[in-house]
Amino acid sequence: MAHLTLEQRYKIEVYRNAGISISEIAELVDKNKSVISREIKRNSDQRSGVYKAVLADKKALNRHKVKIKKCTLTSEVEANILFYLKQDYSPEQIVGRAKIDKRAMVSKERIYQYIWENKRKGGLLYKHLRTKGKKYKKRGHLKDKRGLIIGRVDISERPKIVEKKSRLGDLEIDLVIGKNHKGALLTINDRASGILFMGKVESKEASAIQQKTIELLKDWKPIIKTITSDNGKEFANHRAIAEDLDIDYYFAKPYHSWERGANENLNGLIRQYFPKKSNFENIEEQQIKTVVNTLNNRPRKRFGYKTPNEIFAEKINKLNTVAFIC
Repeated sequence: MAHLTLEQRYKIEVYRNAGISISEIAELVDKNKSVISREIKRNSDQRSGVYKAVLADKKALNRHKVKIKKCTLTSEVEANILFYLKQDYSPEQIVGRAKIDKRAMVSKERIYQYIWENKRKGGLLYKHLRTKGKKYKKRGHLKDKRGLIIGRVDISERPKIVEKKSRLGDLEIDLVIGKNHKGALLTINDRASGILFMGKVESKEASAIQQKTIELLKDWKPIIKTITSDNGKEFANHRAIAEDLDIDYYFAKPYHSWERGANENLNGLIRQYFPKKSNFENIEEQQIKTVVNTLNNRPRKRFGYKTPNEIFAEKINKLNTVAFIC
């Protein structure tokens, strides 16, 4: 152990006053040279530079008292974990949000351990995790059987400002498909705030997608600027959507899912509530509203663990302030 006793510190003080070198002091006290050097540097009198055993011991003890201690999983911490977990926060989101809310918390690794311990005992806390502990294989690049879309505008022509995710109104759109390809959820997200819009469609017909998109976004029309989707035929009526909402519509390149990364991630979160092979035919509107509300109030790492609703409110207030000044 590198810790020094008060007796050893008295010896260092005496040897130091006698002009003995640090290397020799280290041998006499039976400590590593770096330990003695660090001790003298950290615990000498800051004004005079003189090393005094009593002062050095006092400074070391004070430093130890204020050192951040490892937080253990107390009953308070456990209650905090359950509070966030029941809102379907991931362990990483729990840790990040706890810092903002100033709640006692352990590391995300310890939270996972707590969840698995609970599962081994027959508990159900793991069901609040996004994948419920399952591991999914990545899909390979399947042959694209979808035809070309008339009037398609490539993402390369999209304004560069969209990439920055700084302004409201740049949206991404996609579908989450139900069991046996019957029924689907149309998901739309704002790139800057992460706000989610979602609605059920009975089919993937372009006309149904067009109608639901306009229905979900009509109240946002003054703010919307662009929409970006993949190349599915369900988005074939893109020009009608663009005209009705007075926006520009773009298509990501095939197999470039990262160009709509925020939407891909959001669809993964949605799958926590509507897993693959779920029957979408029986989903009710209230269920959809509950999930939308939950995800819009769920903290995100990229926002410093603020929620999409909080980020949206900040950006709207900023826009209103600028408009008022102008």
